[in-house]
Amino acid sequence: MTPSATPRVTRPRTVLAMSGETRAAVLAPAALDRLVRVADLDPALLVTDFGADDPAQRTTLHEAEVLFTGWGCPRLDPAALRAMPRLRAVVHAAGSVKHHITQDVWDRGITVSTAAAANAFPVAEYTVAAILFANKNILESARVYREARSRVNVLRRFPGAGNYRRTVGIVGASRIGRRVIELLRPYDLRVLVHDPYLDDADARALGVERAGLDALAAGSDVVTIHAPELPATRHLFDASRLALMRDGATLVNTARGSLVDTDALVEEVVTGRLHAVLDHTEPEVLPADSPLYDLPNVLLTPHIAGSQGGELHRLADAAVDELERYAHGLPFAHAVDPRTLHQQA
Repeated sequence: MTPSATPRVTRPRTVLAMSGETRAAVLAPAALDRLVRVADLDPALLVTDFGADDPAQRTTLHEAEVLFTGWGCPRLDPAALRAMPRLRAVVHAAGSVKHHITQDVWDRGITVSTAAAANAFPVAEYTVAAILFANKNILESARVYREARSRVNVLRRFPGAGNYRRTVGIVGASRIGRRVIELLRPYDLRVLVHDPYLDDADARALGVERAGLDALAAGSDVVTIHAPELPATRHLFDASRLALMRDGATLVNTARGSLVDTDALVEEVVTGRLHAVLDHTEPEVLPADSPLYDLPNVLLTPHIAGSQGGELHRLADAAVDELERYAHGLPFAHAVDPRTLHQQA
């Protein structure tokens, strides 16, 4: 490479914008040290309100070229953007950017990166664990064993248990959906996928079968949802679609609670006809008297499928990688395309 072709390396003026809790959880000391080496950043300054009456913050924002954001970042509305006339990029150390990125950001020509691909890993791992456990009747067999406290005739009680040649239906060939497909490849499973944007060539490349949503619901032993939250996907699994699912099938939801009609699901699982693994519900925190907390055929978790604990450090590493690319004059590896953002979570 000739000297003239060597990328210009800079330390872009960068500001942290997220909640204090997020910074403490995501930016471990090693990540913060690396961030300071890559960018011109004051690690003591954390913006939680773009309109705060703080002269030092106003001066820093006025000079900022990059925002390094996370959960709890305020919305980048016109007033916020006016305070940052030199802003050129937003690097988000989390998944969805819909909570803080507005149309005004795109109108200004600001580029945005997200660590959503990194956050897809733990969600997919949770999902695959749920699928494998569901087909082995883990919840029910554990309950039976706990109640019997003696030898259980497994072949008699669970004659259909196991993952060999079972059918898994994946709703949404999203980042997470595709990662689930990848992780399922070593297993002897038939995988159906429903996604309006997935064509035959893509399905062949993924090694899956395209299916209509009703056919997928009716033909799967486990259905797992990885579609975005949109007006068109609200109650995607309503009473009629849940009724199509096989007796004994399991519904896994790690996407958004609004994609499943909670009342309709309760009616199905109360009878014991269906099983469910739910990391998201509507409402996000169910009422204390919801039967979903206590049903033996339901596994209810408090929104833990995404990055937790040490997994959060993967988000930080991915985001700093992106900032380093920017500092070297390279395009983001995980840039958000505003034209397809409506298709994403």
